[in-house]
Amino acid sequence: MAETIHLDIVSAEGQIFTGDAHMVVAPASQGELGILPRHAPLKPGEVRVQQPDGAEQVFYVGGGAMEIQPGQITILADTALRAKDIDEAAAQAAMQRAEESLRDKTDKIDQAQALAELARAAAQLKVLERLRKLRG
Repeated sequence: MAETIHLDIVSAEGQIFTGDAHMVVAPASQGELGILPRHAPLKPGEVRVQQPDGAEQVFYVGGGAMEIQPGQITILADTALRAKDIDEAAAQAAMQRAEESLRDKTDKIDQAQALAELARAAAQLKVLERLRKLRG
């Protein structure tokens, strides 16, 4: 059986749809957004928050999902850290391990895990680099 994702469509009048889908396509501000089962719309990377007083906070998220409402955004992250709390040495070590795994040409599952670890580590290091630029 093909993988599915559960979908609930609810309006003020009540529930319109509940059930499983192979893919959900919805309108977004930049075009259509397609969501597949086991698909994490957020990839590992940086979340920047510009506050009303002009201050900016920087976070790292390791993937997840985002819910956008007219007056609220909710980020459901697999992992999340304040940029200042990222362990640079650990991120560099993780990147090295992932690169070594890829060079060893392990099986496809191990390669996929190594690529994911590489993406997370690279994203953490990129967030740290941006934080350094912001601080001058």
